[in-house]
Amino acid sequence: MTAEALGTEQIRRLPKVLLHDHLDGGVRPATVLELAREQGYAALPADDVASLSGWFAASADSGSLVRYLETFSHTVGVMQTAEALRRTARECVLDLAADGVVYAEVRYAPEQHLEGGLGLDEVVEAVNAGFREGEEVVAGPDADAPAGPIRVRAMLTAMRHAARSREIAELAVRHRAEQVCGFDIAGAEDGFPPTRHLGAFEFLRQANAHFTIHAGEAFGLPSIWEAIQRCGAERLGHGIRIVDDIRLDGSPVTDDLTGAIDRAREEPGAFSLGDLAAYVRDRRIPLEMCPSSNVQTGAAPSIAEHAIRLLDALRFRVTLNTDNRLMSATSMTREAQLLVDQAGWGVPELRRVTVNAMKSAFLPFDERLALIEDVLKPAYDG
Repeated sequence: MTAEALGTEQIRRLPKVLLHDHLDGGVRPATVLELAREQGYAALPADDVASLSGWFAASADSGSLVRYLETFSHTVGVMQTAEALRRTARECVLDLAADGVVYAEVRYAPEQHLEGGLGLDEVVEAVNAGFREGEEVVAGPDADAPAGPIRVRAMLTAMRHAARSREIAELAVRHRAEQVCGFDIAGAEDGFPPTRHLGAFEFLRQANAHFTIHAGEAFGLPSIWEAIQRCGAERLGHGIRIVDDIRLDGSPVTDDLTGAIDRAREEPGAFSLGDLAAYVRDRRIPLEMCPSSNVQTGAAPSIAEHAIRLLDALRFRVTLNTDNRLMSATSMTREAQLLVDQAGWGVPELRRVTVNAMKSAFLPFDERLALIEDVLKPAYDG
């Protein structure tokens, strides 16, 4: 397959691997409306699918953090019963499979779904049930799954401004045998460093459990350093600010990111990496990058100038992700298409970030290897 052939349908049919996707950020607008009516939730800003979809997109693009965060209050607001959680999880799997995703790790914060009387374990059980139901549908003969069957694993998130991280970490380990693959902390970075949750991370390490940390998105290098060196993160959620530790001709690459991107492909040796950037690259610490989301939140100026291009050219372990499919009106196909159309990517780059993601998944080694050799490589190399 050549770069010229990479239209939307060709990209959709390529197998994809998704490591950073929020369940409450990917609910179908029609489902939000239906659940709101069923539950008597009256706070929605619109009462039809088109208007509600437009409101979510406009709010995410508004530049207002308050308005952006309000979007999640509405999706979480209708995800307070076991049936609602099961339904949104099931639909998540179907939507990802229709987008060509063959492996996904979908994260959510159980502590945000207790207002209807559910306990933490009941929340996890409901979401897990929905994921399994979705996988079964996709495995059937009539499913829309252009790249084949899908495997979905849950990742439990603790909110970094709250004080339940150790409890959520224990919850993740308790449900590890039920395909909960890991743990995460999310929420505002500035003022809420990951080191506030050292007890959770120490517990996870002692339990041989996997975890990633949102870091280096809204806050800079100290957030990344703490996540890796103090907390022991295996992956970084976003991690885009690692570019602040890279220089070209003695100047920060952020002074002229476009020029740096252009030179990276031809002169990768011209760049100097600070100690932290060098460590991240040398240790192959995966970066869960989400281009559209980063543009919306101001972490990147545009898709064409997104640091994913530079970091990929310098051979960091870059992965491509959606973050919040509803709020960004996006999919894995759209994220890839944007990079093809606006950043000059082709099959080699898409293959690389996909294999990177599969190598970095919180899945047993033999299963990762099988997906790489039997599913990913034949599709991208054919």
